[in-house]
Amino acid sequence: MNIELVNTGSELLLGRTLNTHAQWLGRQLADRGCVITRQVTVADTAADIAAAVREALGRADLVITTGGLGPTSDDTTRESIARLLGKTLRPDATVLAQMENYFAARQRVMLDSMKVQALVPEGALVLPNRNGTAPGLAMEAGGKWLIMLPGPPRELKPMFTESVVSLLARIFPVRENYSCCTLRTVGLGESRIADQIAPRLQPLVGQGLVIGYCAHMGQVDVRLEARGEPAPTLIAEAAAEVRAQLGGSVFGEDDDRLEAVVLRLLTERRQTLALAESCTGGLMANQLTNIPGASAVLLSGLVTYANAAKEKFLGVRRETLQTHGAVSEAVAREMAEGARRETGADFAVAVTGIAGPSGGTMDKPVGTVFIALAAASGTVVEKKFNPFDRATFKELTARQALDLLRRTILAAKNPQA
Repeated sequence: MNIELVNTGSELLLGRTLNTHAQWLGRQLADRGCVITRQVTVADTAADIAAAVREALGRADLVITTGGLGPTSDDTTRESIARLLGKTLRPDATVLAQMENYFAARQRVMLDSMKVQALVPEGALVLPNRNGTAPGLAMEAGGKWLIMLPGPPRELKPMFTESVVSLLARIFPVRENYSCCTLRTVGLGESRIADQIAPRLQPLVGQGLVIGYCAHMGQVDVRLEARGEPAPTLIAEAAAEVRAQLGGSVFGEDDDRLEAVVLRLLTERRQTLALAESCTGGLMANQLTNIPGASAVLLSGLVTYANAAKEKFLGVRRETLQTHGAVSEAVAREMAEGARRETGADFAVAVTGIAGPSGGTMDKPVGTVFIALAAASGTVVEKKFNPFDRATFKELTARQALDLLRRTILAAKNPQA
């Protein structure tokens, strides 16, 4: 089955808004054995939208559009497609009633201009929108199918999972078994991973295994795909071989995030954590607290950016700062030990470094960072060199620190066992 995606929105072309729809929808469809074969982004003009949809319908079995279903002058998807297909737009009483209830529940007045969202092309199926006012639409067009989804992700995503998935299962049943597994790794480069696992997986490739790599900052995802009856077995064998070759560098599968894995490990062991961040500015605390249940594990997160704060809140000695400098193994060690001492946490992680673009020296160039981990067994400090822009420096440093914590937890005996 050929699937094409048409994203509408001038703001996407101007770079004012990040287009996340292609990635998210691509993943959702691929996990169900359907792959997007082409995707395009067009401006909010009727002519551009009509042309893109017309071309897509000429090639694809299914066309999905995103955006342009709202009530403003630049929301032209509904009208453009209805005109293209020669369909009359008619008000839908059910949709209008749902919109009225939506505004009433929020004690807001629904303007007359909003009612345009209740116009539905004749013969179209309405996809309810429980998170907004513009419904999605699905319709058959000359043996092809066209699905129109709203632009806001908070509306599009639940609409897809709640309405589109079941619709696709009915109109395009998957007749071929499809299996996919993504192993998430940290600390190794893409080329090194490929050199290490590709030769061992070659026999499975000959049986239909497909291998893909996706590199992020400090992380590489290894994607394993297969189709047909032997797909589950192929994927299981391949995943086991990758884990055997990469060992502790594999921290999770599919949607696992490193911070979530760390929290899960600590929660299972009933252990606690304290953070002392300088150069990362609270990024680790932010990542961890984005996950429900973090309060059972994270006792405290201190952003001790200034030297005076390191002294006051963590007990870092002034002579240590004067002798070694804030970015040093000695200061990182005292930060971690101070955080653990002051909070009573099982583990304390500290980071101190030079994010740049200035502040570096010959001995400590921009990108230098020290990561310390204090535990009952003692304190370890690792020196890293991350010579990137500030945002990338912070992201990579936080990932390295969390991975040090993860490996330490796994290496230690479970106190609750």
